[in-house]
Amino acid sequence: MTIVSMTGIAKSFGASVALADFTIDIASGELICLLGPSGCGKTTALRILAGFEQADGGTIRLDGQDIGQLPPEKRGFGMVFQEYSLFPNMTARQNIEFGLRMQKVPESTRRATVNRMIEITRLEEHAAKFPHQMSGGQKQRVALARAIAISPRVLLLDEPLSALDAKVRESLRDEIRRLQIDLGVTTIFVTHDQHEALAIADRVGVMSNGRLEQLAAPRELYQYPHNSFVAGFIGTMNNFPAHRSTGNGWEVLGRILKATNNQYVDNDARAVVRPEQIAVDAQEGAMAAILTVSFLGAITRVVVAHPDFGNIVADLLSADAGRLHIGDRVNIRIRDDVHEVLIIEAAI
Repeated sequence: MTIVSMTGIAKSFGASVALADFTIDIASGELICLLGPSGCGKTTALRILAGFEQADGGTIRLDGQDIGQLPPEKRGFGMVFQEYSLFPNMTARQNIEFGLRMQKVPESTRRATVNRMIEITRLEEHAAKFPHQMSGGQKQRVALARAIAISPRVLLLDEPLSALDAKVRESLRDEIRRLQIDLGVTTIFVTHDQHEALAIADRVGVMSNGRLEQLAAPRELYQYPHNSFVAGFIGTMNNFPAHRSTGNGWEVLGRILKATNNQYVDNDARAVVRPEQIAVDAQEGAMAAILTVSFLGAITRVVVAHPDFGNIVADLLSADAGRLHIGDRVNIRIRDDVHEVLIIEAAI
């Protein structure tokens, strides 16, 4: 069942278009990530939904009710920002309780709710601390607990992890997903980090220049991007010339492969080949040479300089990549177990 519906939303700041015909429907209990580069409109969309900005056009509905003219405090949303926005003169417990006090929730109910929030966000050891006594991850958990404590109809998260270091980000990212599933709260999560979005979202909306380019499950986005922007923004993309062969076949790097899509009918196009689909074979006197070798644990990323195709990125099993070194002459090819590629427009 759709709980949030934004239809035809438009917003400009002077001559700058922030959103153009932005339309999205979000189901109850779903976690949606809005993903895109800085300035693409994702935070503007979230702020319009929250009521902090007014749209120039379009409608916003919550459970079928038009809420476009309601002030933020009447929309029943919880919101978490990247800056934490905690009250410095309040302990973690008091910060979590604040929204419940504003709602005039009875003391016994407040106490029970806050205790539960402290437990599920694992803040038992920090409940009596003030913000300046807590780490960034602890403060963000307090902000999250405060937003959830009021039982929001929708939880809005505006790049809540961007100020944290990598290890804390990963831990808190997984914690947010666990809480979201356990509580069943509909959540919209804004981020510019593709790994974050792909790891936790039910669906990811990729945005560019104020437009929603594609909204789909993470695996679908990666395997079947609608256009070259999405293909390049989600994951790493190599692209090679593709020439039409018989039927639905395309010749790419000497292989005849099927197209995963059928919208391009020109004889010449480009094929998207992901790093894990590339094989690298050492060969004396080959045209290409290895530029970098980066050990990433189970995977080793190899960048190959090719005179015809530029720099090509290949992700190899580390067990197979130990024999490759910077400067080695190599051939590149599409792995034997790859039988399909995405065909995109020639001009990218």
